[in-house]
Amino acid sequence: MADNANRYEQNVTGKYFVDNQCIDCDLCRETAPQNFTRYDDGGYSHVYKQPTTPEEEKACKEAMEGCPVEAIGDQGV
Repeated sequence: MADNANRYEQNVTGKYFVDNQCIDCDLCRETAPQNFTRYDDGGYSHVYKQPTTPEEEKACKEAMEGCPVEAIGDQGV
């Protein structure tokens, strides 16, 4: 399970975040490209835009549930 204490600083403030367990598998970027992107210098994904529509919320939740290493967290904000 993702740990807010280990979240990457590149994540924008809000409900979803990616922590240091990310293995750069691309699943979240494929599932929710409107919200996740790659930090090339570090080789991992992060949230660059929090969901603002029901469709984006659904995609982020799907990305979180599909993450193979549980690196995506939901603070429930």
